[in-house]
Amino acid sequence: MTIQGELIIGHTLAKGTAGEIFGVEAASGQRIEPAFGGATKDDLEKACRLADEAFDTYRETSLEDRARFLEAIADEILALGDELVERCCQESGLPRPRVEGERGRTMGQLRMFAGVLRDGGFLDARVDPAMPERQPLPRPDLRLRNVPLGPVAVFGASNFPLAFSVAGGDTASALAAGCPVVVKAHSAHPGTSELVGRAVLAAAQRCNMPEGVFSLLFDASRQIGQGLVADHRIKAVGFTGSRSGGTALMQIAAARPEPIPVYAEMSSINPVILFPGALAARAEAIAKGFVASLTLGAGQFCTNPGLILAVEGEGLKTFEAAAAKALAETSAAVMLTPGICKSYAGGVAKLAGHAKVETLGRGQEGGELRGQSALFAVSAEDFLSDAHLQEEVFGSSSLVVRCRDEAELAKVIQGLEGQLTAAIHIADSDHAAARKLLPLLEKRAGRILVNGFGTGVEVSHAMVHGGPYPSTADGRSTSVGSKAIERFLRPVSYQDLPDALLPDALKDANPLKLWRRQDGKLVAPNS
Repeated sequence: MTIQGELIIGHTLAKGTAGEIFGVEAASGQRIEPAFGGATKDDLEKACRLADEAFDTYRETSLEDRARFLEAIADEILALGDELVERCCQESGLPRPRVEGERGRTMGQLRMFAGVLRDGGFLDARVDPAMPERQPLPRPDLRLRNVPLGPVAVFGASNFPLAFSVAGGDTASALAAGCPVVVKAHSAHPGTSELVGRAVLAAAQRCNMPEGVFSLLFDASRQIGQGLVADHRIKAVGFTGSRSGGTALMQIAAARPEPIPVYAEMSSINPVILFPGALAARAEAIAKGFVASLTLGAGQFCTNPGLILAVEGEGLKTFEAAAAKALAETSAAVMLTPGICKSYAGGVAKLAGHAKVETLGRGQEGGELRGQSALFAVSAEDFLSDAHLQEEVFGSSSLVVRCRDEAELAKVIQGLEGQLTAAIHIADSDHAAARKLLPLLEKRAGRILVNGFGTGVEVSHAMVHGGPYPSTADGRSTSVGSKAIERFLRPVSYQDLPDALLPDALKDANPLKLWRRQDGKLVAPNS
């Protein structure tokens, strides 16, 4: 498939005329042809209008037809073959195994949501039959199901050009919910975005989905992204990126005559707490695992372990020495974009020049466009006195916070912002101390893991990839796992509707064969 640099608006492919965007080879900084035309305000208007017009038809497609559509998208992505993998590697600087794994995850998410649709549990169907004889007042017939919100705006992410972009988790969960999607492609990987966008379009046409169920826009400025959030037909937003970008979109959404939710994943430093028993037993092994996690993908993961917390002692000294040694053996890696590399270098330089921060170790130098890994240390007292030390440095940099005792460790955790993950490394002897800290960690993080690191997010039914602000805009939600569909749904209750007018999910005969709550009790179909 030849990349044309075109927008996808409904079933129409056309070159945008509002400026130009070029892909950039991450390893060299060289421009990649062709130019991608930026969308105009008229293009944005058309994409939102088509999405709005498609909504009423798409929301009532059968669960099976919608499931097949998601599976067809996965099939079309796979059919792109090496062309997609090679273009993604070129634009992102990510190694081929990582890109192939991310492609597999992207297809897996789509197929998982197809299974969610066939199960039907996401509808949360509830039936409270009428009780006309109840005293002192009769009860009306009440039934409830979840319905889709409406068209959703999705912003592609820089660090996951497949799994969190055009056909990534936000798009998959929104389409599964019954919401048309308008994607604003990330400028760092326009070719990858067009290829995947064409795959979605091919699937939509093959499955006879209404025009407007999907559109893909490129933005040569910020006006299209901002205009997309402000458009009255958009009813929710999915975003993965910087805190400044996420909060800007939240402000636009909140200022609308009809405010809408922005599900923004923004920043997290993902504390790792090392307990004394674990350090005494395996400090060197933990250090090696930490460095492997820290440097994975040049540290460009939202779950990167950017903070190490531990009580001072011989065990921590051993960990620090082993981590510094392992770090010195790591090669500098190509970063996603020149801008991200520059920002990372600035963040590392700021830590290295901080009067209270000690440099423990650096990775190997690699030249321009490559990130040199870094490890620093600071006392808990100094960490607590400087809020800037909590700022995310997006890349393979981490900060060890040395605490005098368990009380100071707890104080540091209490002072942390919201996080996507918190990891604890424990031995059996640490269980009592860990038990005391778990309630604090539950308040600070969306996922708590033991004897591991947050990098590597399983796509499953029990996964939470979210957390208190500012890790996400809404800590009640997740952007990964089957619960992600809930972001794009709302409950509707039906009172005393005749059976003929009820949606299939709530009819007496239960034609969809759903598990439903009857008078608060979960009841199997046909029972």
